[in-house]
Amino acid sequence: MNSTATCSKCAFFDLHSNGIQTPKQDGLCRFNPPVSQPSAQDHGLWPVVSTNDWCGHFASGSTQTAAE
Repeated sequence: MNSTATCSKCAFFDLHSNGIQTPKQDGLCRFNPPVSQPSAQDHGLWPVVSTNDWCGHFASGSTQTAAE
């Protein structure tokens, strides 16, 4: 793995979720759609990833953050 191809440096990495901060080392992967939940009333969830994780979908880009 290339050490520069980590989730924190990927265009699909989101450090925040709806203005709620996740732990510093975690963020959300926005590459795929949210995973559905068992109940129809529950919202889908984006996969939580660590900043040093990586996958085959890496796309170079600046860290994305939501407005606080």
